[in-house]
Amino acid sequence: MSDRPMNNKFRNEHELPIHEVIPQIKDALSSHRSAVLIAEPGAGKTTETPLALLNEPWLEGKKIIMLEPRRLAARSAAAYMSKMLGEQVGQTVGYRVRWDSKVSKDTRIEVVTEGILTRMLQADPELEGARLVIFDEFHERSIHADLGLALTLQSQSILREDLRILIMSATLHGERIAELLGDAPIIESKGRVYPVETRYVPILNQDDVETVMKRTIIQSIQHDQGDILAFLPGAKEIRRVQSALENEVPSDVILVPLYGNLPLEQQDAAIRPAPAGKRKVVLATSIAESSLTVEGITIVIDSGLQRVSKFSPRTGMAHLTTVKVSKASADQRRGRAGRLAPGICYRLWSEQEERMLRPFSVPEILEADLVPLALELAGWGTADPNDLLWLDVPPKGAYEHAVQLLEGLGALKADGSRSITTHGKAMASLGVHPRIANMLLKAKDLGLGYVAARLGALLQERDLFRGQDAARKTDIRLRLEALLQADEGVDIQEIDLAVMKRIKTEADHFMRILDIDDQPIQDSQIDMCGLLLCFAYPDRIGRRRSNGRYTLQNGRGAYFAHQDHVSEQDYIVAAELDDQGTESRIQLAAPVDGSELEQHFASHIEKQSNIYWDREAEAIRAKQVMRMGSIILRETQLANPSQDELLAILLEAIKHIGLQILPWKPKSKQLQQRMMFMHKQDDTFPDVSDEALLATLDSWLAPYVIGMKSRQDLERLDLAAILQSMLSWEQLRQLDEYAPTHMIVPSGSRIPIHYSDGESPYISVRLQEMFGLQETPRIGGGKVPITLHLLSPAQRPVQVTSDLASFWKHAYFEVKKDLKGRYPKHYWPDNPLEAIATHRAKPKS
Repeated sequence: MSDRPMNNKFRNEHELPIHEVIPQIKDALSSHRSAVLIAEPGAGKTTETPLALLNEPWLEGKKIIMLEPRRLAARSAAAYMSKMLGEQVGQTVGYRVRWDSKVSKDTRIEVVTEGILTRMLQADPELEGARLVIFDEFHERSIHADLGLALTLQSQSILREDLRILIMSATLHGERIAELLGDAPIIESKGRVYPVETRYVPILNQDDVETVMKRTIIQSIQHDQGDILAFLPGAKEIRRVQSALENEVPSDVILVPLYGNLPLEQQDAAIRPAPAGKRKVVLATSIAESSLTVEGITIVIDSGLQRVSKFSPRTGMAHLTTVKVSKASADQRRGRAGRLAPGICYRLWSEQEERMLRPFSVPEILEADLVPLALELAGWGTADPNDLLWLDVPPKGAYEHAVQLLEGLGALKADGSRSITTHGKAMASLGVHPRIANMLLKAKDLGLGYVAARLGALLQERDLFRGQDAARKTDIRLRLEALLQADEGVDIQEIDLAVMKRIKTEADHFMRILDIDDQPIQDSQIDMCGLLLCFAYPDRIGRRRSNGRYTLQNGRGAYFAHQDHVSEQDYIVAAELDDQGTESRIQLAAPVDGSELEQHFASHIEKQSNIYWDREAEAIRAKQVMRMGSIILRETQLANPSQDELLAILLEAIKHIGLQILPWKPKSKQLQQRMMFMHKQDDTFPDVSDEALLATLDSWLAPYVIGMKSRQDLERLDLAAILQSMLSWEQLRQLDEYAPTHMIVPSGSRIPIHYSDGESPYISVRLQEMFGLQETPRIGGGKVPITLHLLSPAQRPVQVTSDLASFWKHAYFEVKKDLKGRYPKHYWPDNPLEAIATHRAKPKS
């Protein structure tokens, strides 16, 4: 069309606010490489801007590539522009979306979804046939839009100085994006929005959003004019509200769902005007928030909720969660009611709650699974995302996790370079999540491509089974069997036919891109389902540790809420987890054989010599362990463990347990205490306190325990001999002289000396055996008095003293009086210094 005029009648009937700023847009892109267009809803930016720029001189007859965040919006925009030109889609204006495209050699405007732009850039970083890339609805901040812009900016900077970039948005901080684009000019356009009355319908505690939504829709049908667009967080809520309304609305009201997974023909039906004489209620997710006009809508009922995917670096898993919309999103939704005529917006929250809404939605790149992005950057040749320009840099934790997973999948080299491998390039070319891509490629090599194609499609869809019992059926093989039976014409009541159709369509796409022919499925191939899932989720391979509970390869715990055949298997792989609490509930899984893991995941398996102290057995265990991450696949006895390792483990166990594990007999314990006594008198003697001995096990004990493996072995040690070996001959002599083991008391008895109190050695002796001894006995070369624990004839303490002379002079007579009364048959002299010491009741006459 390059010179074909636009249908003037069509244009005059649809004069839009964007036309007022078209000259500014043209001027900006003529003099700058980038520009930012802020256009309110209803301005007409999506369809008018590309057509207005088509004949600009700087375009030189080359293409405009325009990104739309959703397939429906891309197809709708292409169709509308083609209609304005009086052409069919695929002529001057065409589109490319996942698994579908309508373009020709004459196409000058290609409307594409964001993932398609990434594929185009990877195949041709210069975008040779294009001169302008338009990012529409950039305020939605999808991860693909951020990635596409980062790659396009680098291409513009390094390869294509003549490439233009235009960012178009309804709600965005224009200054921030303009700064990223090198201080690009900002153009603003007011929208054509009719007055919209806002009515607040707060959800009370006893109600839920679906109940209030149903009630509000019925009231609006009864009192308002026009079609209704109701925003709900997800397809599940849409189905429930639709089911609840079917018998409640008048016969002239049509209920139409609109969400991303619907077949394209049903999405197209949702945005077409209602048939004559009918009213339409569109139950939609955020897909209808921007980018397209749903014909006939004058009433919006907004739940204020949306479903987003959040990734947890802690668990390594992403999960869908329902969150409140931002103020900007709420205003976008409200604007849908005023696109064609004055309208009404019901908000299912209060004005006070509205003040609490965050201004803008959190960019997807800050919360999403970054594995696909990390693979794209590796394919682009970027090891560090900081080498590119971003509005928001990908979070480091989530990105590092993504890199580790991709290395485990074999997509990136594990040498630290983060370079993409040949296998990684093949994964990226499939255009699906790297987990699924790895499974499909591995399965094809094993001749299991047909099964994997269906399994991959199953994993990307909602549950094939309907009803409350579906949650109890955690075995994904049941779903694969049901799908294959349905392929053969078997009528299975419990499956969702719409989901089955989408799964089959997706599986057929996988078959085409893998170049796999249809082939009969054997039961044994279905049993390989667990292995195939392992290729997608190696980090979620689990080993059973107790009834229904598993340890996953990534270290997380997981459990089955309901016991079944899968929950009793030694090994499983979890395809879906709820990521709640300290352990995740397993929602979908399949069993896998340990031998299959050893065969197909040899590069992931480490063989370790595991030598450790078994606390219960009080012995060293030496095993050969085959470990895959946090799970142990197999343990065998280690035939010839290293003597050095055994010794190190034994000494470490002694340090941890303490010296009480050693066979301390009274003789060896007394020797230790005598040596400690001498150390305090003379620091040339070794320090043999418990602390010092534990700190120096390597030097004093190690030579004597080589080859020992248990506490039983340690019982053979002669600790007295070992301690004596620490002393020189002269020190042994001094030890016997200055710290004797016993003392001969006046009665002739040989009494052991106790050194447990290193400062005050003592003996325990009956009082009568000390008669005649005037002064306190001393050791340590006469420097240290022996403390005397004087005992009654019944061996009970009566006095503790280290000054015997004073005792005889002052305390003896009081003690004598007491003892004489209790032990009248014993010898209690009036003068103990002249009395004969005895160990009997009375001395021999």
